[in-house]
Amino acid sequence: MSATMKDIAQKSGLSLGTVSKYFNGGSLRPQNRAQIEAAVQALDYTPNLTARNLKTKQTKTVGVMLPELGSAFMSDIVAHIEDTLRRSDYGIIVCDYRCDETLECDIVSFLLHKQVDGIFSVPMRADGTQFAPALKKNVPVVLIDRLLKPLDGLVSAVVIDNQIISRHAICALLNAGHRRIGLLAGKRSLSTTIDRLQGYKDALCERGIPLNPELIAYGDYTMSGGFLAAEQLLALPDQPTALFCTNYEMTLGARIALNKAGLSVPHDVSLIGFDDMDMTKAIFPDTTLVVQPMRALSDHAAEQMLSLLSARETQHKVITLPATLKFGETIAPPTHNPAR
Repeated sequence: MSATMKDIAQKSGLSLGTVSKYFNGGSLRPQNRAQIEAAVQALDYTPNLTARNLKTKQTKTVGVMLPELGSAFMSDIVAHIEDTLRRSDYGIIVCDYRCDETLECDIVSFLLHKQVDGIFSVPMRADGTQFAPALKKNVPVVLIDRLLKPLDGLVSAVVIDNQIISRHAICALLNAGHRRIGLLAGKRSLSTTIDRLQGYKDALCERGIPLNPELIAYGDYTMSGGFLAAEQLLALPDQPTALFCTNYEMTLGARIALNKAGLSVPHDVSLIGFDDMDMTKAIFPDTTLVVQPMRALSDHAAEQMLSLLSARETQHKVITLPATLKFGETIAPPTHNPAR
């Protein structure tokens, strides 16, 4: 016969209430937790999740919605979130909506049909209507990396201070003497694109440099998008002397475009990229990069969700984390006189 929670209580020498609190994710003294875990291992106990879910009206499952599962940034975030949630006995359902706003809405409905307790999302649709069914059912939503202004106060979020770090990156290029700086931006409607573009504008304005719209190329935060955006800028009669790539995949795409054009970094074109990920370290080890606090982003998002699910937190909030600029060897003074 399988062991029961009553057996765990007897084996650990603790009350049934304390054991129940443990399995329901409650806070316990370390000594009590250790005694229960030892008893679980000794008795080879497996909790009856179906019965518990019926009692608590929770599935202990959380949905994660991503615009592109193949993105190194996205997969890193998911891995860290899963680690944190697993410690609280939550599982995840990961869904890739392929940057398709219609599919994004459909996946919200799919996750609600699966009766998830909460939803994490890196959103695409800017009006926030994709989450209306979840909010109607009081299913908490935590956004990662991007904000949705129409949902202020209705959802939680964890982001970096995109405007400030973008301004710092452009200032680093200006300090090296660059004036024609190309910006590889993302989709126009995304909060990350808007904020990183604003940081670019702020830096130019501080130095009295007029904004030149031809130096801004919009992509879709993919490698191919970065390649095409870089090609667009490099095809200008007066090429930019430096590029700022505003996400990881676009950084890789830009490097490919520069190689194809036979341009050397930083001799011909200086470059600042985004995210200190494995491929960048392996192929372009000395790239100057904006480094996002990946672990902190994931941990804060997971903790926000757990607080909302346990009712420890009832108010939705936005956590903004600082990013840093990691200097490599991809910035040098321009080798030709830039247009002024």
